[in-house]
Amino acid sequence: MVEQLTRSEGSQVVIEMWSDLGCPWCYLSKHRLQTAIAQRPDAGRFEIVIRSFQLDPGAPQEPEKNEESFVRAHGGTAADVLRAERQFQAIVGKEGLEFSLDRLNANTFDLHRVVQYAGDQDRGFEFFSAVQDGFFAGTLNPYAPDALAGVAESVGLDGQRVREILASNEYADRVRADRNEGLELGATGVPFVVLDRRVAAPGAQKVPVYGQMLEQVAGPVPGERVS
Repeated sequence: MVEQLTRSEGSQVVIEMWSDLGCPWCYLSKHRLQTAIAQRPDAGRFEIVIRSFQLDPGAPQEPEKNEESFVRAHGGTAADVLRAERQFQAIVGKEGLEFSLDRLNANTFDLHRVVQYAGDQDRGFEFFSAVQDGFFAGTLNPYAPDALAGVAESVGLDGQRVREILASNEYADRVRADRNEGLELGATGVPFVVLDRRVAAPGAQKVPVYGQMLEQVAGPVPGERVS
């Protein structure tokens, strides 16, 4: 049951988003949620926090073609995957997003460890979003330490620190803990969005739905009054 009380006007609202790098619906969901927030004049009240959730913890470390990765994990054929990818490309294209069909997939555990570090520096969402956008646009290899360090520096993080984390096992326990917490809250996959720990939405919702959720936890758009 959703709690109906809303936060006082002007107070901060934390939005947690359990996500994984190569999840197309996470990519779309993230941008729809951002759009819903941007439509409110009090957009600055909302903070998106990326939480780690590996969809395929057993994925290989060496990158493989996207269709090979999907068939290995889910079955089917490469032709089926490419057909679905083209359909999704058309969906996100209508929303102004790039979507390269020539992507490589690999284990995302190391990336999530860096996301945890970025979160400690209040740059978690910015870092993850930049990596994911580059990945789906086909302009970034997220499995290359130098590439991740470069993105980190672009959002104000220490690139050398990123290289040190990737060469170690730092933040591993926190990555696993994030996934476990998501499961405890009801996530069966990603995207899984939780607003203010009171309202949750599995899957990629449309912008108006996210807008309604924001209103549930933060009240109507400033200037509007409920009749």
